[in-house]
Amino acid sequence: MTDSSSPFRTQGKRAQGRLRVPSSKSLSHRYFNLAVLAGSPITVENPLVAEDTRLFLEALPKLGFRVTEAPNSDVHLEPVEPATGETTIFCGNAGTMLRFLVATLTVVPGTWILDGVPRLRERPVRPLVDALRRLGARIEYLGAEGYVPLRLHGGTLGEGTTVLDAGESSQYLSALLMAALRAPGPVTVEVESLTSRPYVDVTLGVVAAFGGRIEESEEKGERIYRVWPSPLDARGAGRVRVEGDWSAAAYPAAAAALTGGEVTLEGLVRDSRQGDRRFLDLLEEMGAGVSWNEMGDEVTIRGDGSRGLRGIEADLSSMPDQVPTLAALAPFARGTTYIFNVAHLRIKESDRLEAMATELRKTGAEVEEGPDWLRIPGIWSESGGDREPPISPVRIDPRGDHRIAMSLALVGLRRPGIEVAAPEVVGKSYPGFWRDLDRLTGR
Repeated sequence: MTDSSSPFRTQGKRAQGRLRVPSSKSLSHRYFNLAVLAGSPITVENPLVAEDTRLFLEALPKLGFRVTEAPNSDVHLEPVEPATGETTIFCGNAGTMLRFLVATLTVVPGTWILDGVPRLRERPVRPLVDALRRLGARIEYLGAEGYVPLRLHGGTLGEGTTVLDAGESSQYLSALLMAALRAPGPVTVEVESLTSRPYVDVTLGVVAAFGGRIEESEEKGERIYRVWPSPLDARGAGRVRVEGDWSAAAYPAAAAALTGGEVTLEGLVRDSRQGDRRFLDLLEEMGAGVSWNEMGDEVTIRGDGSRGLRGIEADLSSMPDQVPTLAALAPFARGTTYIFNVAHLRIKESDRLEAMATELRKTGAEVEEGPDWLRIPGIWSESGGDREPPISPVRIDPRGDHRIAMSLALVGLRRPGIEVAAPEVVGKSYPGFWRDLDRLTGR
């Protein structure tokens, strides 16, 4: 399928206007997961309604919840009798959902099968499974060692100490910490390595909102987490609210910076724990203007239409979802942009380093790719670039990855002729992306 609203026609137009960003995918997943662990009625206000979160909502009845979706998009979860017998839960290509449930289902009574699409079967879970097994959890591989499908036996997670290597994904640690809240006794997690730490901070915040107790410390250079099991409740009121998604907000913000436009984004929290909040810092470093309103819930991004962007060097190990976004801006930024320390991008929905390098080269950009880095010269920059973007038609393959599709759409704002194949992949996290891009560019 091709996109009838393909972004190539927006070339030469400035991104202008105001948008309310989608709700946070990361927080929606965490609230749904903690609802399962709490086992009590809860209303989740303003969750993200997208492909990934829809998969989790569809799994909740099997996990013992009646799901009621209100017209205002709030979701009410009411405990009921869970499914009996061996139960299969399909995770699609939702890596967050999968990793959370690998841990959560070790404390939920029953026998569970976790599986997903072929790409999910290529995304590793061994470090998390090994850490859970050290605590007594019974987990079996039904296919290749280290990958789904898995069979999990609920009620087998015990107390004690385990070691976890979270160098591939912080989701391993978040999953284990949340599940340990339902262990029969205290759990200590010794973390050997950790990437994308801000996402763990997000987890600690939502756990605190549910009354959970997790202590974090550093001992002899090693990060230690101690989990104290306790009843979970959503602030005693049975309600939580999902804030705006900083990962999604990066795309309209980048569009403003790239085109010399001005975009105001609503629904964000200025002091959010979400790590992608720092993408605004990168845009400022590249030359864009960023300003907040007095309430701290609206931010305006302004591009410099006279000088454009400048290239930067960025360690994005803690902000991996924004590697494709920054890479999309790089050909238009004077100097060279160097993105590094992001080897874990190769086990996302696609190999995002390979995908961005290959697809940017298709557009005519120059890209060097290393094991954990990209280097991209600004050959099309406003000042200092040595050529104009080509105009020949090019068809982009997003590899089924929402972030590749949205990032390459940004390139189409300045490089004409780009067509994104399978544009529907944005539905994984930002179903309204194409509509919002049209709105900002006046199409």
